[in-house]
Amino acid sequence: MEIWALGLMTGTVLDGEIDIAMLRTDGQRVGQFGPARLAPYPTDLRPLLRDTFEAAKRWNFEGEEPAIFAQAERALTLGQAEAVRRFLAEEGIDPAKLGAIGFHGQTVLHRRREGDRSGATRQLGDGALMARELGVPVVYDFRSADVAAGGQGAPLAPVYHAALLRHADAGAETAILNLGGVANITWADAAGALHAFDTGPANAPLNDWVRAHTGEEMDRDGRLAAAGRVDEARLAELLDHRYLGHPYPKSLDRDDFTSRMAEGLSLEDGAAILTAFTAASVARGVALLPSRPRRLALTGGGRHNPVLRRMIAERCELEAVDGDTLGLRGDMVEAECFAFLAVRTLRELPLSFPGTTGVAEPTRGGRIAEPD
Repeated sequence: MEIWALGLMTGTVLDGEIDIAMLRTDGQRVGQFGPARLAPYPTDLRPLLRDTFEAAKRWNFEGEEPAIFAQAERALTLGQAEAVRRFLAEEGIDPAKLGAIGFHGQTVLHRRREGDRSGATRQLGDGALMARELGVPVVYDFRSADVAAGGQGAPLAPVYHAALLRHADAGAETAILNLGGVANITWADAAGALHAFDTGPANAPLNDWVRAHTGEEMDRDGRLAAAGRVDEARLAELLDHRYLGHPYPKSLDRDDFTSRMAEGLSLEDGAAILTAFTAASVARGVALLPSRPRRLALTGGGRHNPVLRRMIAERCELEAVDGDTLGLRGDMVEAECFAFLAVRTLRELPLSFPGTTGVAEPTRGGRIAEPD
């Protein structure tokens, strides 16, 4: 039986917005898309999160968690709960209509498994507090169970991406490429097996570069990259990174690839090489698949950058289309995903798989917080 769920997502790119989307689903199929919007953070939350990211890097999973985590977690949870409350009121939706809220929280640090070193992941988000605030069951902490079972903890979107591709009647010729802070690809082969991993960075290094040099949040419409020149020799050196050739499953933290890749370059040339690096790392990722799809359906904020879209198509030698042209909601896929995963958690269905996170067997995840 399908139920309505609401998903929340805030990416590592720190764009100051909360993605909110409703979805009717049984946890296996997409039944109906519901209302959705981008809601702004409270004005004081983004600086707090930036400070939290810096504290997380210094902590690096060693010793006690920084005290700022608790402060940021409460502020983020209350900020998102208020955004949901306002969203439901403005859409005229009774909270009792919701079977669950999928609350991803804010990833502040993610470490992939390597060799004998186990993976680790930390998302800020108090599901119990949100459930009390809204009076709706909240599913949260989606990644920890996978990491505890030996998985990478990411990506979790592939099972939803596959449902979207089925909903769009797109076969094995199409893969989904999500361009958030990090880029991740999902491809279902002709037998339905999922192949998914983080290909490399997407918006995070470029946004950080532009913010540091101009104070702007992003390279709007790719204007800076379009005015710059890609140093192909330097790009080739950057692409000689062991992660890019490493077989999947694999995952990245936001800061595994940073804007330092462009150090010493002009504003425009730096934007050009960071944009080209994202596109070329996608091409490296496509080459790892056992068979090449013919088309990439782009989702996430990065798809709005026409220079990045063009570079991806050229360097991958594939058709790259806005996912919206296939009937997807490219800005809302990640929020929809956590609505979908929340229902899967309620139905005790697995969230991660050997071909997505490298876990030994399909693994359930998520914790459920019931309202008082």
